[in-house]
Amino acid sequence: MIFETIITTVNQSGEPHVAPFGVRYESDLIVISPFKPSSTLENILSTRYAVMNLTDDVRVFAGTIVGKPHPELLPAQLVSGVRLASSLAHHELRLEKVEEDDPQRPRLYLRSIHHANHAPFKGFNRAQAAVIELAVLVSRLHMLSREKVEAELKYLQIAIDKTAGEHELEAWSWLQEKMANFYTKE
Repeated sequence: MIFETIITTVNQSGEPHVAPFGVRYESDLIVISPFKPSSTLENILSTRYAVMNLTDDVRVFAGTIVGKPHPELLPAQLVSGVRLASSLAHHELRLEKVEEDDPQRPRLYLRSIHHANHAPFKGFNRAQAAVIELAVLVSRLHMLSREKVEAELKYLQIAIDKTAGEHELEAWSWLQEKMANFYTKE
């Protein structure tokens, strides 16, 4: 099972990078598989640390995809890194091992060395899930057919129309604009 999170890293100079990532849990390790090239991959390999942020604010997922300025960040407690100020919880991670079976997507195995809860999780509504799904699609526009993306968009729009609040509508509009700009350039 893959869980959608926000991974924050810093480079050797301490500059933060914020990216949405699907993670898997294997035993007591967290596994991510970034595509090459990837700032997240480079940062983790050079510093050996990352922070996994759990948030219900889908604007963070959409904002990273469309190039919005990153949200407010706070220093991590134990690792060289940062966390989302708005995260409901975060895990500070240390790289344990790397498997490079797939030349395009190495698997990074990370151990949580610190965990903190910041606010209760009330659950996702369907619009939040739809925004996350559209964010994944928009991040892969260059790999997917326009017909597939438009069919998915039509289905996801139902959840937006029925359950979206202000934050979901804002994130949805950012993603639609990014998509329109991509197809205008074709």
